[in-house]
Amino acid sequence: MAGGLPEPILISELVHLDHITIAGQTVEFRHVFYTWMAMLILFVVGWLVRRNISLIPGKMQNIFESIIGGLEDFTVTNMGEDGRKVFPVLGGLFLFIAVQNILGLIPACDAPTANINTNIGMALFVFLYYNYQGIKRWHGHYIHHFMGPMLPLAPFMMILEFISHLARPLSLTLRLFGNIRGEEIVLLLFFLMAPLVSTLPIYFLFLLAKVLQAFIFYMLALIYLKGAMEPAH
Repeated sequence: MAGGLPEPILISELVHLDHITIAGQTVEFRHVFYTWMAMLILFVVGWLVRRNISLIPGKMQNIFESIIGGLEDFTVTNMGEDGRKVFPVLGGLFLFIAVQNILGLIPACDAPTANINTNIGMALFVFLYYNYQGIKRWHGHYIHHFMGPMLPLAPFMMILEFISHLARPLSLTLRLFGNIRGEEIVLLLFFLMAPLVSTLPIYFLFLLAKVLQAFIFYMLALIYLKGAMEPAH
């Protein structure tokens, strides 16, 4: 932890997967370990929900139907029917990031999104995915999205648009990393300076904030996809 703060003992350390040796070099593996943990949680919860699906939904089914249904309605409202085609990716991305973020609030765990490498991978995936969808829909005409509204300005607009699009993965990466890492440092400071009971309100505030950060990532991915799939202006 930055600033000389003491680090708690983590599960990754107990199972000796905090760092691994590759070709004689010791590299950090903690974020990969907790990314796998987030994936395992999603697989297990998804299997449990699917296993118990019924016409009269139980509590868990109701919760997930509300989350998935609400996100799908939001996506379709903003993107139209095209939103249904890309919603499995967007919805999965939101749940994946939310679980990763929340892992940072669980004792003996860490949020993989507090490591910049995790976020780079997800940001590059979003960048490749929305450009793939744009090329798939518009083929060679997708270049018109980079040319601006006036043909004489096209050379200048293409330079600006390419820089803007290339900056998107960096923006997605740093926004998520900065917020999650900052929240974890502040939360640890609160626990060090104040009794446990007095920090519980802050704990639940950060729980909301971590879900909000996943939603912001999802929203930006939605905006990029919408722009790529709409006609060029």
